[in-house]
Amino acid sequence: MEIETQPQDEELEEETSIIHDRDDMDDVRESDSDEQEVEKAASIHSPRMWPDVDTERAVKYYQEIEAVKKTFEDEVDFFDTTMVTEYAEDIFKYMSDLEEDVMPNPDYMSGQNEISWSMRQTLVDWLLQVHLRYHMLPETLWIAVNIVDRFLTRRVVSLVKLQLVGVTAMFIAAKYEEILAPSVDEFVFMTENGYSKEEILKGERIVLQTLDFKVSQYCSPYSWMRRISKADDYDIQTRTLGKFLTEVTLLDYRFLRCKPSLIAAVGMYSARKMLGGDWNEAFVYHSGFVEEQLEPGHQWIADKLLEENFHQQYVCQKYGHKKFLKASVFAIEWAKANAASGGSDEQVMLKK
Repeated sequence: MEIETQPQDEELEEETSIIHDRDDMDDVRESDSDEQEVEKAASIHSPRMWPDVDTERAVKYYQEIEAVKKTFEDEVDFFDTTMVTEYAEDIFKYMSDLEEDVMPNPDYMSGQNEISWSMRQTLVDWLLQVHLRYHMLPETLWIAVNIVDRFLTRRVVSLVKLQLVGVTAMFIAAKYEEILAPSVDEFVFMTENGYSKEEILKGERIVLQTLDFKVSQYCSPYSWMRRISKADDYDIQTRTLGKFLTEVTLLDYRFLRCKPSLIAAVGMYSARKMLGGDWNEAFVYHSGFVEEQLEPGHQWIADKLLEENFHQQYVCQKYGHKKFLKASVFAIEWAKANAASGGSDEQVMLKK
C-alpha cells in the first residue's frame, strides 16, 4: 500500500475534515461559563493508574524486577551516543518522575456533554493523517494527543470545537518538537478554512493557560522504546512492529490509564510475542516490567486489531506500506489467526 506524500485536493478535503456541514461557530472565548465547565470537569474522580493490582502482587512484581536488576549484566555501549550512557539512568529516572504529572483523567468523557470516545478516536485518526502528510516528528503526534486529552479533562468542549482542540494541540506540539514547524496558515488549510487564524491563535492561549503551560514535561513512549530495543540489539522487525502497536494505543481510550513507559513496554512485548520471541531478563531489565504486568495490555491491543473495519483506520494504512514492513497487515492477520486458534502463538516474520 502506497503512502502518498502529496495528497490531491479532493483527498485532502476528505481526509482532513472531521466535522462536515457544521453551523457557523462562535469564537473561542474565556468567560464565567468556561470556569463553570472547568469546575464540572474537575469534579470527575481523579485518575487511576493501570494496572491496578493488589499489594501482594505489586510486591511480587517489584521483587522479580529487582532480582533481575541485581543479577543482569548490561553491556555499556559508549559509542551509542543517542542513549548518552553516562546520564541515561538519571534521565530516565527524571522522566519517570514526570509521568504521572502529565497524565489525563482516564474517565474524562463522563464530564463531556456532546462528544464521545468514538469521536475522540476519529479526531486522533485525523491527527495521524495530518502528522504524516506534513512529515512531522513522532514525538509531535504523541504530545498533541496528550494535550488534547489533558485539555478535555479540564474543559467541556462542544462537538463543533473538537477539531479546533485537535489542530491547536498539533500546532503547539509542533512548536516544541519540529525544527521547522508548519505555520498557522498551514494549520488553517488543514481544517479546510473551518477555523480562522485568529481562532487557532486564541485557542493556543486558552489551551496553554488551561494546562499551566506544562507541555515539555511529557515524554512519549518512543523514549522508552529506544531503551527497551537494546535488549534485542535494536531488531528492526520488533522495533517497527512495536511502533505500530504503540500507535494503535492512541486510538484506544483504555490506555489513558497507562504511563508512557508502560505503553512502550506493552508495544514491545506484543511485538515480541507476535514474532515468536520471549520476554527475557534483558527486556525486564530495560523496560522495568515483567511479562505478567504486560499481558492484559497485549490483550487490549489484540482486541483493538480485531474490531470491525479497524483496518480502515489511517494508522493501518500508514503501517501497511512496505517502508514499515507492512506491520499493520501482519499484526491484524496474527490477531485473527490467534483468535481463531484460541490464542496459540504462531511465529511469522514480517516482510522486508
